[in-house]
Amino acid sequence: MTSPLFLVAPGTLPDGTAQVHLDGPEGRHAADVQRLAPGERVILSDTRGRYAVCTVEQAGRGSLDLRVEELAEEPEPAVRLVLVQALAKGERDLMAVEAATELDVDEVVPWQADRSIVRWRAERADRAHRRWEQTVAVAAKQSRRVRVPAVAPLAHRADLLARVGAADLALVLHEAAEDRLEGASLPAAGEVVLVVGPEGGISGDELTALTSAGARPVRLGSTVLRTSTAGPAALAALHTLRGWR
Repeated sequence: MTSPLFLVAPGTLPDGTAQVHLDGPEGRHAADVQRLAPGERVILSDTRGRYAVCTVEQAGRGSLDLRVEELAEEPEPAVRLVLVQALAKGERDLMAVEAATELDVDEVVPWQADRSIVRWRAERADRAHRRWEQTVAVAAKQSRRVRVPAVAPLAHRADLLARVGAADLALVLHEAAEDRLEGASLPAAGEVVLVVGPEGGISGDELTALTSAGARPVRLGSTVLRTSTAGPAALAALHTLRGWR
């Protein structure tokens, strides 16, 4: 089993081998929940690709004293996978974001689609965005990712169209699309944007606007997937097409 991973603030990892004191929420989880003991290995990540392989020297209540054995950095990917996930009821959007993080997505964009039943307004928007960030962080730790996906601000139609227009490849999942995802030609570098609609699907106006901005409608197969599974399934297919890094 791989070593457990804990997240620290960017810029707080040492420049060389040294001792690190892990406390706060991550320290409490490591010491009091996982009950890590001296001699065990852990990984500390700054969420941006820099990480330290450490050995537990001492475990206290709510904290660990660690010895840094190795410092390394995971390079940024040549191709960035971005999931634009429409807001959905029943936390299905969060389910999609969690699975997408485990499937190596690089960024998630919450999208206020025409047919989204859920609406982010005022204070609720801030709380909801934090939940997405927390979901992504937990999923990144579970899947041992030293680069935590970014959670973009809530996107409305104009924001989404601008993102699609700037992408090296933009795909929009749609059940009536003639082209299949497996036929997509992926760029060797740049940004691939994948757009997934809400429970009621992407509206006709949205689809027209997206295709006009440069997005290519595609489908995965003959079945219609829920909004919670469509994005992760498409990401898995994209990884199969390009080879999982």
